[in-house]
Amino acid sequence: MKPAITIIALLFVHVLCGQQADLTKAIQTAALSIEQKVIAWRHDIHQHPELGNREVRTSALVANHLESLGIQVTRNVGVTGVVGVLKGGKPGPVIALRADMDGLPVAERTDVPFASKVIAEYNGEQTPVMHACGHDTHVAILMGVAEILAGMKKDLAGTVKFIFQPAEEGAPKGEEGGAKLMVAEGALENPKVDVIFGLHINAQLEVGKINYRPGGFFAGVGDMRITVHGKPSHGAEPWSSVDPIVVSAQIINNLQTIVSRNVNITENPAVVTIGAIHGGNRSNIIGEKVEMLGTVRTLSDRDKDLVYGRIRQVVEKTAESAGATAVLELPYTMEYPVTKNDPELTAMMLPTLQKVAGQDKVFLVPAETGAEDFSFFANEVPGLYFYIGGMPIGKDVKTAAPHHTPEFYVDDTSMITGLNALSNLVVDYMKMKK
Repeated sequence: MKPAITIIALLFVHVLCGQQADLTKAIQTAALSIEQKVIAWRHDIHQHPELGNREVRTSALVANHLESLGIQVTRNVGVTGVVGVLKGGKPGPVIALRADMDGLPVAERTDVPFASKVIAEYNGEQTPVMHACGHDTHVAILMGVAEILAGMKKDLAGTVKFIFQPAEEGAPKGEEGGAKLMVAEGALENPKVDVIFGLHINAQLEVGKINYRPGGFFAGVGDMRITVHGKPSHGAEPWSSVDPIVVSAQIINNLQTIVSRNVNITENPAVVTIGAIHGGNRSNIIGEKVEMLGTVRTLSDRDKDLVYGRIRQVVEKTAESAGATAVLELPYTMEYPVTKNDPELTAMMLPTLQKVAGQDKVFLVPAETGAEDFSFFANEVPGLYFYIGGMPIGKDVKTAAPHHTPEFYVDDTSMITGLNALSNLVVDYMKMKK
């Protein structure tokens, strides 16, 4: 009996693998057929960027497209978010796919014909807006994946949730938003999500390549505001003052010792950065107040507690030593946890990424100090988040503009990798969970 059982088992595996190969080929064919449509969506979204919690046009474009595919759609989840549910023809797991939709308050300086000229209000001021982090590509890719998977609905052994998320870069001051709010409003429920996948375009990684990391991939982040209060005086009589600018300079210098002297950087990196400082209005007046804005990034809860505590000590004690006072708000407007890829899920799905891109184009990389609010989803269910390349092949990474800058650029040929990666992750995971 044993040989017969073995033969039957082998035949089953052969049939199953054959079916999977057919789906992989079908995905590849479908992705190629809609590639130009996806690129057109990307150009349109890029030309019409919207800031966090203001993605009205983008979310309407997404929702209308999903509904045209017969996908059940819920609008206005987490302010402007969209959730689509596609039930396959067979029972199986619930898999979520996520794309973020918001642009940034950056003035575009590229020469592409679809460059943004949009002006919008940001924290009470008019500012240019640009997709300077590639979220336009994420939206277009996931719209394309929805079309691919809807076209093979009867072959899907499970359910797919398409999560289009607003305000990944942070909601406007005084508002809630982003992944945290979508989770709170039930984006991972009804039906309950088993796993979630997401990707991010990388302008400094060649098209066709994929970067991944199990465990902590992106840092946890909190922003901070430090307000230093001193004593004003005439600039000609500094001895009559408690100069908040001098105190602020001392605070900035002392903050630099936290990473260099307190954090064990052989285990994890950390970042403490002051990105803005505002104080005074004339050369001959010592003002009363200075305000600083900064960011703090760590890759473990232990390091977060250490760094946050030391920042408070440095800020308050440095000010006290000079006769000034300082108020620290940390977090100030936002805080994201570490983005952690589930190790088991990552190992399970690595062959899929290698199948899509080629084994020689998938790379295990160190953790990054960038942050992502995909972390709120991955804190609730096992998640896998990865990079796809957006830099034109042959371009020198040293000359490629970084994310969040006016010259940021990703190549349209990156779309096909994203389409194939997310679609195959869905069907392969369903196969493994039969």
